[in-house]
Amino acid sequence: MDEFGFKEFLARLLFSVALVLLTFNPTGHSYYHWLADGFPSVQPLEVVAGIALLGAWIFFVRSTLAAMGTLGVVLLLALFAAIVWWVVSRGWLDVGNRSAMAWVVLLILGFVLGIGMSWSHIRREFSGQASVDRVDR
Repeated sequence: MDEFGFKEFLARLLFSVALVLLTFNPTGHSYYHWLADGFPSVQPLEVVAGIALLGAWIFFVRSTLAAMGTLGVVLLLALFAAIVWWVVSRGWLDVGNRSAMAWVVLLILGFVLGIGMSWSHIRREFSGQASVDRVDR
């Protein structure tokens, strides 16, 4: 149960990226597009899916913030921004390509959530210190 390895990290990362891309992606096949296609009419299944997505977003964002804190999330976003800047400066990514930039931003958001979901385990592996939300007496 306390085992945490690359497979567990990868699973959290994939679930996080999937959450982001199911909510919105540039292909036109996402919850956003599904909802927008029929708007202002909203079907019950769209509401159910929306509530499920909202619950998942709340869970992932709160877990990430609890594990990393605001400063940790800001630093991770700054690291990814610097990487994107470097990639653009090398000419490997065109900032004028809106679709490519959307994919980059969405993947970064998914990676931040995925790393945040795993951060307590990563911290424990490197430092030997467990993160605890509360202590029962």
